[in-house]
Amino acid sequence: MNITSLECIGSFGLYGRTIRNIDENQEEESVLPTINMEDYLEKIYLLIEEKGYARATDVASSLDVLPSSVSKMMRKLDENGLVSYERYRGFTLTTKGRSIAKDIADKHHMLEKLFRILEIPSINIYQEIEGIEHHIGKETAFCIGSLVQFLEENPNIKNSYLKYREELVQ
Repeated sequence: MNITSLECIGSFGLYGRTIRNIDENQEEESVLPTINMEDYLEKIYLLIEEKGYARATDVASSLDVLPSSVSKMMRKLDENGLVSYERYRGFTLTTKGRSIAKDIADKHHMLEKLFRILEIPSINIYQEIEGIEHHIGKETAFCIGSLVQFLEENPNIKNSYLKYREELVQ
């Protein structure tokens, strides 16, 4: 039997998510990363993809946080088996950490494409995408991704939608 629970632990949409796999003979619990942890993993992944490495100062700069905050989070991520961290030497993503980080980065990229295709006129697109990317599952991401691909391959349908939306606003 599998039991999944989501517990809200913060006031700004932060979740402590726990998955419990209960077997007749053993009980195993693994903690899924919080949204904040996912943000760090995503930044580390993108820095490694861009530069080949990720240092605490780079992560702090890109997330606009203090280096001490990065060090504290790196210890948490290391304890959860998501990064390998050595003080003053930097860190790398574990296989599990890389998988989570790539998933979030892919969702972010896909949502950016959707927002651009739909010509969503928002000055806060980055914040909106950041808010959405953590809350969609694999099935939803697949559906959004296939919609993006469909609209890219069928510009007439995209243009019909944009015209329809414009008419609604008038």
